[in-house]
Amino acid sequence: MSSRDLVFEIGVEEIPSAPLYAAVTQLKNRAEKALNDAHLSYGSIAVYGAPRRLALVVRDLADRQADVTLRHKGPAVKAAFDADGAPTKAAEGFARGKGVAVADLTTEETDGGSYIFAIVEQKGSATIDVLPTMLRDLAGAIEWPKSMRWGSGTDRFIRPVRWLVALFDETVVDVEYAGVKAGRTSSGHRFLGVPVEIPSADAYLESLTSVMVLADSDVRSAAIRNAVEAAGAKYGARAVIPEKTFAEVVNLVEWPTVGVGTFDEAFLAVPREVLEEAMESHQRYFPVEKADGSLAPHFIVVHNGDPARTDAIIAGHERVIRARLADAAFFYHEDLKQPLEAYVDQLSRIVFQEKLGSLGDKVLRIEALTRALAAQADAAPDDEAYAVRAAHLAKADLVTHAVVEFTSLQGLMGRYYALASGESEGVADAIVDHYRPKFAGDVAPRSLAGMLVSAADKFDTIAGIFAIGQAPTGSADPFALRRFGIGILTMMLDAGLKITLDDSIAAALGGYRDTLPNMDVEAVGADIKAFLLGRLEGIMRDRGHAYDTVTAVLAVAGDDPADALARAEALTAVRAEADAIEDLSVAFARASKLAKPELGVDADAALMGPEDSALAVALAHAEGASAEALARRDYAATLRILAELRPSIDAFFAGVLVMDPDESIRTMRLQLLNRFVRIFSEFADLGALAG
Repeated sequence: MSSRDLVFEIGVEEIPSAPLYAAVTQLKNRAEKALNDAHLSYGSIAVYGAPRRLALVVRDLADRQADVTLRHKGPAVKAAFDADGAPTKAAEGFARGKGVAVADLTTEETDGGSYIFAIVEQKGSATIDVLPTMLRDLAGAIEWPKSMRWGSGTDRFIRPVRWLVALFDETVVDVEYAGVKAGRTSSGHRFLGVPVEIPSADAYLESLTSVMVLADSDVRSAAIRNAVEAAGAKYGARAVIPEKTFAEVVNLVEWPTVGVGTFDEAFLAVPREVLEEAMESHQRYFPVEKADGSLAPHFIVVHNGDPARTDAIIAGHERVIRARLADAAFFYHEDLKQPLEAYVDQLSRIVFQEKLGSLGDKVLRIEALTRALAAQADAAPDDEAYAVRAAHLAKADLVTHAVVEFTSLQGLMGRYYALASGESEGVADAIVDHYRPKFAGDVAPRSLAGMLVSAADKFDTIAGIFAIGQAPTGSADPFALRRFGIGILTMMLDAGLKITLDDSIAAALGGYRDTLPNMDVEAVGADIKAFLLGRLEGIMRDRGHAYDTVTAVLAVAGDDPADALARAEALTAVRAEADAIEDLSVAFARASKLAKPELGVDADAALMGPEDSALAVALAHAEGASAEALARRDYAATLRILAELRPSIDAFFAGVLVMDPDESIRTMRLQLLNRFVRIFSEFADLGALAG
C-alpha cells in the first residue's frame, strides 16, 4: 500500500501563548486516535503551533484504510430463533442492520450464554475520502479555556478562523470548517510576509519560512534562546531567562528578532525582584545580569516586527519600561515611608474567609500557634522569638503598594521592608520563607523560625477550612489545602521540623474556639488527621514503599511522619531480604492468630513448663532490647531483635498445646502470645502486611 504526506493548517487571529501549547498537545493526541480508529497507518505525526496557525503534519499516511473484519454481537440465540429453529424478527432485523443474510449469522458461546454474531468484512475507503470529515472533527474537538463564535456560523474556536490549508501530498483535501474551505494558500508573517502557495504537504515548513514564519516552535525556541544569550554576551553579561517567560515568548512571535534596550541606572536602587517582575511578567523582557550577579541597566526584547526597524521598536519599549519602573520605584519608596509594623493594623480590613474573620484575625492565630509549635519543637529562645515576631509581620506586606501591584512578591517584599525597619535577619528571613515550600520539590524554609511560621500559617488555614465544612473534594481544592498539607509534611520529613500531627492539629483548632464555638473539635480534628495521613501515604508510596508497608507503620507512628518514614525504610529493607521477612511475618502470624488481647500479658510463671519458660525469657530479653532500639530509633536493630524470636516461638508451638484443656494453663500461654504480639506491635502493625 502506497503512502503520502498530509498537512492540515488552521489559520487564525493571534492565539494566546498558553492555550496554544495545550492545543498542540490535544491535536496530536486526537489525531493519533482518529487515525488509529480509522485504520489508517502512518509513519509519524507532528503538530506545529505559532501565533496565527495550528498545523498537523502526518508523514507516510496510507492511501487507503486497511480492510477489517468486524464481529457484531446480536441477540441471544433463544431470542433469535424460535422452537423450530426459524429466525425471529429479532434475528432478521439484526442481520438487515448489519448488511448480511440471516443464513450468514453465526452462533457463539460466551460467558453470558449463547448469542448470534454477524461477521462483516469492511473494505477500506480511500484516505482522501476519509480525511474531510476527520479533519473537520479534529478542528472542532479542540478544547479551549474560552472560545468564540463569529459571523453567522455555529462553529467555535479560540479566535476567528481565517484560512485552512489541507493537502494530501499535492492534492487539496475537500474540508470545510467555520465557514472556510481549505485550499493550498497560507498566510505569511502578518507584517513581513505575503500569502504563499503550498505546493505539497512535505514543503509546508519550507514554504512558510520563505514568507517569514517559523512554524516549528522548537526551531523558534532555539533561535530565540541563541539570540537572547548572544545579546547578553555583547554587554559582557548574562541574559536572565526564566523558563516561564521564555515559553510564553516563543508563542508570541513567528519570526523572532532580538534587540537590547537600556533604562536609567537609578532604578537599580529598587530591589532586583521588583525590576525583574516588571520586566518579565508585565512586559516579557529578559533582564541582563552582570558577572557579579547584580542587574545591569539593560533588558532584552524579542519582537515580531521588521528587523530593519528594531532600533525604533526598542525605543518604544524603553519608553514603556521607563514608565513601568518609575511606578515600581514609586511604590517601593512609598512603602518605605513607614515601618512594616505600621501595616499590620490594616490587615483587619481584609477578609481572610467570610466565616473565619479577617487577615488580622489570622495573624493573631498564627502568632499563638507559632508559640505552641515552638514549644513542641523545643525551639531555642532566639528561634522562638524570631518566629513569633515573623508571624506577627508575615502578612503585613500584603497591603503595601508593591505587593498590591506585584502579587507574586508577597513575602519577599516583607523581607525587604522588615530589614529596612530594623528587624533582624532571622525575622526577615522567616517572613519570606513562611510561604515555602510553595509546590512539590520546592525548598523548605531555611531556618527553624521560618518553618514554625510556615507550619502555623498552613495548619491555621487547613483547620479553619475543614472546620467550616469546605474540605477538598475530588479535584476541587480552592484553598490549596493539599499543597499546604504536603508542605507541612515535607518540612517534618526532610527539614527536621520536630512536631507531631495530633498536638499541632489540636492547637490549630484551638485558635478557632471563639470564632466557631459550635465546632465539633474531635470530629474535625479526626478529619484533618485523616487528610494529612492521606497525603503522607502518597509521599511514602512515591518514595518507593509498598502500600502495605505504609499501612503497617502508619497504624503505629502516624502522629510522627518522620518516624513513620524511618520505620518504613527499615521495613522495606527487611522485606527485600526473603529470609528476614519470613522470620518476622511467620512468627507474628502464628502468634497473632491465637492471641487474645483481653487476657493481658501477665502470665503466671508458676504454671509454666520448660517451653513456656524459655519463651518468657526470650520475650523478656526482646522486650528490653527492642524498647532500647526503638527509643534510639534504630529500627534496623529493632527488626533484627524481633526476627530473633522466631526459634523461640517455633519451639513453643512445637512443644506445647496452647489451647490446653486446663483453663489456667491455656490462659497463661495466651498471655505469653499477647506479650509476643505486643512487642511486635510497638514497631508496626505487621498484620497489615500482604505477605
